[in-house]
Amino acid sequence: MPPVACSSCAKPAFALVPRGAVRDELAPFLFYLLFLAYPLITTYLLEKTLKGFPVRYSGVAAGCLALFLGLVALAAPGGTEERVMASEQYRKATFAGGCFWCVEAEFRKLPGVVRVVSGYAGGQGADPTYEDYAVKGHVEAVQVLFDPRKISYGELVEHFWRQVDPTDPGGQFADRGRHYRTVIFYHDEEQRQVAEASKAALAASGRFRRPIVTEILPFTTFYPAEAYHQDFARKNPGRYCTYRSLSGREQFLKEHWGE
Repeated sequence: MPPVACSSCAKPAFALVPRGAVRDELAPFLFYLLFLAYPLITTYLLEKTLKGFPVRYSGVAAGCLALFLGLVALAAPGGTEERVMASEQYRKATFAGGCFWCVEAEFRKLPGVVRVVSGYAGGQGADPTYEDYAVKGHVEAVQVLFDPRKISYGELVEHFWRQVDPTDPGGQFADRGRHYRTVIFYHDEEQRQVAEASKAALAASGRFRRPIVTEILPFTTFYPAEAYHQDFARKNPGRYCTYRSLSGREQFLKEHWGE
């Protein structure tokens, strides 16, 4: 049977752009621009402040410099992400569903999802890379930061089922090996109960002929993957859609969910 066209390719390009993506991509450029301009701005402020004015007005220069450094800190790469990840109003959810490119792209589309990061989870070895994460016992996974006031954890789990083959213990579609298996990593007891109940409901629905083998495990570790893996679908739409279609994922999901 010929491969099924990638559903993401049929959507407008902006459908894959996460909120804040433009801001986050421009932040590094703004940071370096301010860094290069720092000596000139400092010299100008000091000359204008100290020449022809009482020494006490030098405090103005100090204030301006403090404001300038504050702007640099706000624009620094990673600053926005760290502040978002530290926000107490958001919650984390971690899922492994085979190729993290595909899982990340679909979670990014959900209202209430603030950020999705591709990475490696569940293993014992520290600081895994794409070359050795499997050897260190990790699986490809995504960590979802979400606003529980806009979307529930249960809704995230339901969305997860629609992105994977939960009956395959040996990988996902064309990607074979236990490092591609499906796992729901729960962060607290409430998430465990929701995940277990959702899994039982899916098994009872009769949607799949084979048993649901997705593991539900306590969250332990998560390491973000390399930068070139992040937001891969938006950055490399042609390559992403070709992979998604040829892997068999798109065909399987259309067959079982009709979407």
